[in-house]
Amino acid sequence: MIHFTPRPAQKRILEYTRGMMGIKAVPGSGKTHTLSYLASKLLLSDLIREDQEILIVTLVNSAVENFSTRIAGFIKSFGLLPNTGYRVRTLHGLAHEIVRERPTLVGLSDDFQILDERESSLILNNIVSNWVHIHPEFIDLYTHPEQNTSHNFNLIKNFEFTLVDTATSFIRKAKDEQQTPDSLRRLLEDLGASHELLDFGISIYEEYHRALHYRSAIDFDDLIRLALYALESDPEYLERLRYRWPYILEDEAQDSSRLQEMILNRLAGPTGNWVRVGDPNQAIFETFTTAHPRYLLNFISRPDVISEELPNSGRSTTSIISLANHLIEWSRSDGNPNPDLRETLTLPLIDPAPPNDPQPNPPDRPDRIFLYQQALEPDKELQVIAKSLSTWLPENQDKTVAILVPRNERGVKMVDALKAYQIEPVELLRSSLSTRQTADILAAILQHLAEPNVRRHLVEVYRKISAFEDDPEKETIVPKVTQILRDCPYPEQLLWPLNREAWLELLPEQDGPVVEEMDAFCAMIRKWHKAALLPVNQLVLTISQNLFRHPIDLALGHKLAILMSTAAGNHPEWALPQFSHELQEIASNRRKFVGFSTEDVGFDPALHKGKVVVSTIHKAKGLEWDRIYLLSVNQYDFPFGMPGDQYIGEKWFVRGHMNLQEETLDKLTALIDQDRGSLYMEEGEATLAARTGYAQERLRLFFVGITRARSELVITWNTGKSGDNQPSLPLMELIRFWQQRQTHNE
Repeated sequence: MIHFTPRPAQKRILEYTRGMMGIKAVPGSGKTHTLSYLASKLLLSDLIREDQEILIVTLVNSAVENFSTRIAGFIKSFGLLPNTGYRVRTLHGLAHEIVRERPTLVGLSDDFQILDERESSLILNNIVSNWVHIHPEFIDLYTHPEQNTSHNFNLIKNFEFTLVDTATSFIRKAKDEQQTPDSLRRLLEDLGASHELLDFGISIYEEYHRALHYRSAIDFDDLIRLALYALESDPEYLERLRYRWPYILEDEAQDSSRLQEMILNRLAGPTGNWVRVGDPNQAIFETFTTAHPRYLLNFISRPDVISEELPNSGRSTTSIISLANHLIEWSRSDGNPNPDLRETLTLPLIDPAPPNDPQPNPPDRPDRIFLYQQALEPDKELQVIAKSLSTWLPENQDKTVAILVPRNERGVKMVDALKAYQIEPVELLRSSLSTRQTADILAAILQHLAEPNVRRHLVEVYRKISAFEDDPEKETIVPKVTQILRDCPYPEQLLWPLNREAWLELLPEQDGPVVEEMDAFCAMIRKWHKAALLPVNQLVLTISQNLFRHPIDLALGHKLAILMSTAAGNHPEWALPQFSHELQEIASNRRKFVGFSTEDVGFDPALHKGKVVVSTIHKAKGLEWDRIYLLSVNQYDFPFGMPGDQYIGEKWFVRGHMNLQEETLDKLTALIDQDRGSLYMEEGEATLAARTGYAQERLRLFFVGITRARSELVITWNTGKSGDNQPSLPLMELIRFWQQRQTHNE
């Protein structure tokens, strides 16, 4: 049974019966609890008929289960049967339900399929790669003139990855604007203009559209677009849905896109019952989606919308709340040197829980807040945190702790640093440690098979296999074997000797464990040499079956083999070096590999007490831990639009430091608006505008990171690869504020 004692602000919201309501909710304010209780109250009223439901809409699948469980608990406490009278869906789940009910209405067959992110990405990668192969001049057009692109495989692949991201954003925005490839071509013809970036975007969109049509498939963006089309094209169908769902409660509304908002607006109708809850300060997905907090803010400001706030939070100590509030106040003040960012964080400030609250704030511990001023090299930063945890964990096995990183790549390095201190972390990153290790070993083996005469490749294979096996009995053997491999001038002398005697002469020790280890390693390598002529998927399977024993590793090897088979079909010209590079992209966490994920079932920090969770800040949204380490708060990962700041979207190999993705989207906007002047505006303008947008999102990301902490907070920064990075300006301000506060309290 769930007990709920509402706070004053929550009571006002629970008095709701009809109309439009917009609610700003601060981190830890209990918005999910409030919405769930409101749904339960409405179900108990006489406002819902037996053949109607309350529709609750949220952002991710894990939240669906959370809402369902809470509402069921409230309903049970009222003596009613759970799981009736309400429906909880993600926005994509709702769109799927609408389209699945009437597929012919939107031009789909009854057996249409939905491609997941991985499948869509594979299709786009293939299309872009082929397009670049046909249009090599495009690379030269947008890379630095001094770059030799014709034989630089790594540069070409990096450029292709950038173009895939660009094409993904182009197609997503086009669909959000309800534009098809054909409609964009017509707009271009009507304008009587052309632009190489538009030609690229539309061409890729056309090929992608054809690929989906061939498969009788749609992607997640199509779901939203087609659901809206269904609602707009059949008024009777829309009215039936409006009757079915007389109340709509929307969570995480700050992350809704324009089309998603339009779907809910259609379902609610002009005089409908629609409650939207969100925190604009936690809108951190603009880089990956077409979502924007302005849609929620505009809704709340409408005269026909009841505006409410949930300002109280019992999540964090008052000291951590004061840090978060100061970040809001400073960013909105004249003290913020970047005027473009002064409206990024919105009011209200976070208020602590009121007196006698059933969920009070944790006891204040200002001595457990550490804002590092010291300049740390990137590796040193990881070591400082790992060492800190090695002393903190033994005394805090009943506490939760997380390390939050701004990028997946930083998380991977943090995991390695923790393992060096014998700390086994729990990961919330793009790919798991087991996936990366498996892909890394296979990549090294394929690289060796591609160039078997290169000694360092053979050494690398042995080093990675030994690290993977982690056999304590081989602790003294591995360095000796590694040295033998390094000293041997020609790998073939070890792998394919003329006779046993000649082979033994290469070994400093003629018998014992070293010889046994060398025997076993060379025999295994020879097996793979013989299998090297097999199709790449069969080769990967053969290696996996010879090398791995654990079921998870074998399963991952199988999935990677399937991936290699797909890549081979898409790229018949590829040889082992290209396949090795593809596996290395997964191993380096630069490419998402959809295999084993817990995203859909949610993550509960309370189940991992005494364990270190390594997560991106994005994946930590909605979660909380007793202790938080917030890493890499520097000018690169958290730029503020100041001189010297760097921007991840601006690639080193693209000329003029252009953000190719934003420049392309800008041309798409100009095309849709039929704005010839903007179409031919000097390049670089969109890049400059994108810097502001990106800095706004990173400021909100910093805020989200801080507000994950309950009692203890450690914030660090590093000097970056080049050693010239400085702390992000918001961090510098918080350091100044905290020092001033500590001095005042002494």
